[in-house]
This record gives sequence, C-alpha cells and structure tokens, in this order.
Amino acid sequence: MSDHDANARFVRETTVEPAPIARARAHAVELGAAPVSPAVGAQLSVLAAATGARSIVEIGTGAGVSGLWLLRGAPQAVLTTIDNEPEHLAAARQAFSDAKVPPARARFITGRAADVLPRMNEGSYDIVLVDADAENVIDYVAHGLRRVRTGGLVLVPRVLAG
Repeated sequence: MSDHDANARFVRETTVEPAPIARARAHAVELGAAPVSPAVGAQLSVLAAATGARSIVEIGTGAGVSGLWLLRGAPQAVLTTIDNEPEHLAAARQAFSDAKVPPARARFITGRAADVLPRMNEGSYDIVLVDADAENVIDYVAHGLRRVRTGGLVLVPRVLAG
C-alpha cells in the first residue's frame, strides 16, 4: 500500500460525520445528487472556520450536505445556496431544519446559477463554493471570483474528479 493510499484510508476511516449530515447524505443519494465525501466536508468545515466566514454562497445545493459542513465550521455565517432543482432545495431545507440550523442562517434560491449570480453583490462573500454542473464550472468560478471578498475563497471540491 502506497503512502497516498494509506493516508486516504486513514482519512476515510477517521472522519466522523455528524448524524444530521449523514441523514442528508442518504437523502442526497436517494435523489441522485452526488454529495461531497465526509473527508471533503470536513475540509470545507475547517476552511470555513479558518477564514471566520460570515457570508457564504453555495452553487449547487444537492441535499444540503456541503452547506451543513460549511455552517458547522462557521457557526455565525449565513449561507446562500442556489440550485435549479426545487426538490434538492426542499431536501436541504429539511436537512437544515433537522440539524437545528436557524432559518435566518440559510437562504435558498431556486434558479439557474448563471442567471442568479450576476445579480449578487460583488466582493461581499467570504466563501463561494462551486459544486454544480461540470459544463459550467469555469463560468461559475469566474462569477465566484467577482463575488468573493478580497482574501476570501472560491472552492471547487470536484476540480480533480474525472
């Protein structure tokens, strides 16, 4: 076993996913949404905590898995999540409610990110998470770079996925 394989195995076996996030993951799989892995979720949480994020935009809601991880790391942040699938947004709303996330900490926008993002304020978000349709990821990153504040992060968790 290579060092990389051993490290990957260690991360998979030691990352503890909180019950509300595990339930959201199960629902995401039922819906056919591909949630971030527990290890990636934990990394999102650490990044949100390290930046002291207060305002986060998520492009691609899934069923709320990545949003819950982000809010776990940034307990004072407000998350705006965008998805064109009402069923995914409804699943995320339920997951956030189950996780006892106060309603004021999450905004759910139904629509195509390409239509919504240009109307959002520039330079006003600490983190922009791009986890949506691969064919538009470059456009979403470009929008994200304009929406994120100086020193903020634009995160693309599936950038290396093949």
